[in-house]
Amino acid sequence: MTFQTTRRRFIIGAGLAATATALPAWAQDKPKLRFSAVFSEQDIRAEMMKMFAEAIAEDFTFEGYYGGNLFKQGTELVALQRGNLEMGNIAPQDISKQIPAWSILTAGYLFRDAAHLKAFFASEAGAEMKKLTEDQLGVKVLGPTYFGVRQVGLKVDKEIKTPADMAGIKLRMPGGDAWQFLGTALGANPTPMAYAEVYTGLQTGAIDGQDNPLPNVENMKFYEVMTQIVLTSHLVGYDLLTVSKKVWDEMGAEKQAKFQAAADKAIDFSTEKHLAREKELAESFKAKGLKIYEPDVAAFRKHVQEQYLASEQAKEWPAGMVDKINAL
Repeated sequence: MTFQTTRRRFIIGAGLAATATALPAWAQDKPKLRFSAVFSEQDIRAEMMKMFAEAIAEDFTFEGYYGGNLFKQGTELVALQRGNLEMGNIAPQDISKQIPAWSILTAGYLFRDAAHLKAFFASEAGAEMKKLTEDQLGVKVLGPTYFGVRQVGLKVDKEIKTPADMAGIKLRMPGGDAWQFLGTALGANPTPMAYAEVYTGLQTGAIDGQDNPLPNVENMKFYEVMTQIVLTSHLVGYDLLTVSKKVWDEMGAEKQAKFQAAADKAIDFSTEKHLAREKELAESFKAKGLKIYEPDVAAFRKHVQEQYLASEQAKEWPAGMVDKINAL
């Protein structure tokens, strides 16, 4: 190899290196999106996130963490705000801790079903609530991730017909005032406990019951340590697929549109699978020996709504928002 050839190769190589250095970071390496959720990797919503990850793979490197392995339940929102996390599956109750007006979206017997939930978040009223999270928390809400209607599951063998029958029942609810209030409104003695500890809590008698949609009961095998499921249908269960507003703003309009479209498609897929699974599971649990029955839902609805409307929470609700939601 001649001196001239060696020199020419060195100059070309140096030029390429200089070009690579001059490129912005995103052009060299795709931005990394760490996603944290409390649900397990066997959950339908984990399938949802894999679908989403494939749709955005051209622009982002997605890292999914499930089962609360990266951040524990209730801490994901703060992690997003501190820049320690890019995406999270956030409970609306966690948002309500920082934005009291959001507590309206955690109230029992507010949304009728999954379609009503979707219609709200696609409406002007929904946009108003989402904007609060952007302006006050620095978090962009991509959409509600429906995971079923919450029902009461009990280890104790006591028939429940009205809220009065729930007196003395140690009902596991997630931590936070909004969740604890819901447990009280149902007539129970709410007991905070991490999701991952519920199975053992039921097994040992530390709690008498838990409230979750039927797909969650299956995923976590709670049916193995329960005797009955009371179909109170007290809350349309949903979390919020969120992304850091800083990450969102850095995308630009074109990538934002692709990102949102991918989220919408994945969320719709998950919702349909959850609705189909809910229909199947009641019969499945009966076959496993659990008692499945409907209490006086009208009595529960009346009692729960009265509790909310008389509470301090209701004073923070945006004027006319209940009427807007009911009208959808």
